[in-house]
Amino acid sequence: MLSKSSYTDEQLITFLKEGSEQAFTELYNRYWSKLYRVAYNQLRVTEEAEEIVQDIFIDLWNRRSHIELLSSLNNYLAVAVKYRVIKILAKQHNQYKYSKAASLVTSQADNSTQEWLALDDLKIQLGKLVDQLPEKCQQVYRLSREEEHSYKQISEKLNISEKTIESHINKAIKYLKANLNYLFSFLI
Repeated sequence: MLSKSSYTDEQLITFLKEGSEQAFTELYNRYWSKLYRVAYNQLRVTEEAEEIVQDIFIDLWNRRSHIELLSSLNNYLAVAVKYRVIKILAKQHNQYKYSKAASLVTSQADNSTQEWLALDDLKIQLGKLVDQLPEKCQQVYRLSREEEHSYKQISEKLNISEKTIESHINKAIKYLKANLNYLFSFLI
């Protein structure tokens, strides 16, 4: 019997369909390095390129009894590599998108926590500044800004004119702005 290396691909496929391990080994030796180069040139990762080629040959062996080639074996194997490379590149792209989205969500969560803490600190500082206002001014400010009463409601509750309320609010806002600006410049 002649060496399997002298047979054509079509003849080797015929032997392969009959379960010839020698035919499979010859096809493997003929095409392994070519398929590997194609996969590696696309992926640039040795392990992934090797895995693609191994999977193609495992699939070829597993499907040997009912394999039907519409073109040459060379074309069949080239297309098989192409599709497996595309599949891996798509998977890598999806992993990149998901990791990028996850890092974006994480950074937004980190920022929101920092913003919440900063807002909480600001509320504490504002509360301390409001406590330093004169008693009536403090009372008017709290009713207006914290309890959201209208000037008319405050006027009825404290029995003072709306003009006096407006004066207390303006005084409180002026004081708070001045002190908060000083606080911000100190923090920065």
